Amino acid sequence: MSPEPYVLGGGILVAVIVLILLFKAVWRVAEPNEALIISGLAARGRGEGPDSLGFKIITGKGAAVLPGFQTARRLRLDTRAANLQVSCVTQQGIPVHIRGVVIYKVGDDLSSIANAARRFLDQQDFMTGAIHELFTGHLRSIIGNLTVEDLILNRERLTSETRASAADEMSKLGLIVDSLQIQEIDDETGYIVNLGKPHAAKVASVARIAEAQRDQEATEAEQAAAARKAAAVRESKIQQAGYQAEIDQAAAKARQAGPLSEATARQEVVVQETRAAELEAQLSEQRLQSQVRKPADAKAYETVTLSQAERDARIAQAEAEARETELRAVAQASQVKQAAAADAESVRLRGEAAGAATKVAGEAEAQAAKARGLAQAEAAKALGLAEAEAAQAKGLAEAKSISARAQALKENQEAVIAQQLAERWPEVVEAGAKAFGNIEHMVVLNGAQGVEEMLAKALTLGGTGLGLARALLNGAAPNGSESSGKAQ
Repeated sequence: MSPEPYVLGGGILVAVIVLILLFKAVWRVAEPNEALIISGLAARGRGEGPDSLGFKIITGKGAAVLPGFQTARRLRLDTRAANLQVSCVTQQGIPVHIRGVVIYKVGDDLSSIANAARRFLDQQDFMTGAIHELFTGHLRSIIGNLTVEDLILNRERLTSETRASAADEMSKLGLIVDSLQIQEIDDETGYIVNLGKPHAAKVASVARIAEAQRDQEATEAEQAAAARKAAAVRESKIQQAGYQAEIDQAAAKARQAGPLSEATARQEVVVQETRAAELEAQLSEQRLQSQVRKPADAKAYETVTLSQAERDARIAQAEAEARETELRAVAQASQVKQAAAADAESVRLRGEAAGAATKVAGEAEAQAAKARGLAQAEAAKALGLAEAEAAQAKGLAEAKSISARAQALKENQEAVIAQQLAERWPEVVEAGAKAFGNIEHMVVLNGAQGVEEMLAKALTLGGTGLGLARALLNGAAPNGSESSGKAQ
């Protein structure tokens, strides 16, 4: 093969590469946020703008720039911010310090781009300073016609008037304002602070009043709730007290059932004891009639009719009657002691019942106390009547016994004296034996008969005493009758 095709192919490739590099060096593309300003040879006309511009504006597309004959420069179309710090005086003569921010950019139309390119193309960094000076002057002039109240309450008016007054200058500079914000308004005199104090005080007063009202309402609600709670507790306690009173009343009645039944049973016992005492008194009276009076009459008759021959029988009979009288006295003493013990036990039981009833009465209601008091009164009344009847029956029995003995003494003195001598016979014999107590040596001549005669003489002293007693009784009979009559 011939080397010519290879040379031809290499030349074409080099030509393509050269064309690509040449195209890249000539062709310029405008980004979305910038405008391409082309000036130089033949950079005018073709309908992109007025012929008087003397340069070409390219946005959003590309264009060929002839190196050495034309120049392409870029103008930024993105947003910029300028901080404002303005010291000025209001209409009221109050100095204020305004801090704000202006958000601006180059206009999107060709006229605005052309104006901005003529003024800031090589000095785009000085664009912010120009905006600051422009808006500072307009803010001073506008604030001088406004009051502090207008600045505080109507900032929209300040911004709108500032934008309107700067619109012509901004249009000549090819700029537009996206936003103007007044961030802060300060004053060195404290006018703004004092201006807000009345309202703040009013708001604080309203807040305090509202808080006091809410606190009052809350307190009233709490007090009402506490009152309702106390009322509920009171009602509950009243009901509980009523239930407890019913329980105590039932318990008191149950506790009273025992003492009442015991008192009733004791009353029946006292009545039966009273009847027994009456029967005992009647029995004693009948026994006295049958064992004292009639035997005394019989013995008196035997003594009168049988005389000295039956003396031993009378003495034996007197001893028997003395023993019987002693046993009867012991029996009566035992009865009296038992009656006294029964009365003491009744009083003790009644006292315990009364004490228990009194304790129950302190815990129970008035009705239970009344019932217990009535029961105790009835029991005490019945017990008192029974004791009185028993004492009366015993007194009558003793009086009848004394009357019967007095009557027996009146009717048969001999028998009574004989009974008394029989009771004292050991003492009589002892007194008769004292006559021989001072004799050291005694000689009895007639043996046993002599001893009998000596004893008969000693006992004669007892007969002499019997006669003396009889005489005394005969002499004291009227008084004795009178005494017995009074006793009766």
